[in-house]
Amino acid sequence: MDATLDRHKRGGAVAVKFEAAYPRSLDFDDVPRAEADAVYRRGRNGPIPDADYKKLQDYVFRHIAAQAGRLGMAVHLHVAWGPGGYFHVAGTNPLLLESVVNDPRLRQTNFVLLHGGWPFTRAITALLSKPNVYGDFSAQTYTNYPRAVAGVLREWLEFAPEKVLFATDAYPYSEQIGWEEAGWIANQTGREALGLALTEMLNDSEIGRNRAFELAHMVLHDNAAKLYGLR
Repeated sequence: MDATLDRHKRGGAVAVKFEAAYPRSLDFDDVPRAEADAVYRRGRNGPIPDADYKKLQDYVFRHIAAQAGRLGMAVHLHVAWGPGGYFHVAGTNPLLLESVVNDPRLRQTNFVLLHGGWPFTRAITALLSKPNVYGDFSAQTYTNYPRAVAGVLREWLEFAPEKVLFATDAYPYSEQIGWEEAGWIANQTGREALGLALTEMLNDSEIGRNRAFELAHMVLHDNAAKLYGLR
């Protein structure tokens, strides 16, 4: 794994991305190396119970996260409601990640919580107080209407504006909706929602006009450029 991550870094990668919380929940326990080794050895001889397999996954996750931090790459996690009528929504609660982002061995690793954590958006707001946690609002911008997204953005901007990232999550969802359509919808909704949030903050005298422009530029460009070391 370490050699693969090194190769990805040399190739220009700025982050690693996990499928959690789609195939599994976000509760990554702190499993000792010896315990993970024992599970791995048992697994070479045949199937192992799901609870034991989770221990191995949890160890591997924290190891990859630590190595990503060493290399200056962020860790991306899906933190939001997902597709499917029987998707385990509770497993996406971002507060399940608190022991990870608080782990002293992972203090140098930046975590980006993707999709804004809907419906747990206020949990994201609280986690933005962690020095190594960021949030993007992708996917919300084509599943929710601008006014709803604006409410989330206003909370984040009032709390930790330097941690808020714009993204689209453009993806080919069907023959009718390709990545182009998804990207267009997300861009339109995202910009409208950001404008609504900043306008409300202006009307409530929380910020001035110059600060509104500054915050817009931070969300749409500057925050991501700083996090990923981009120009």
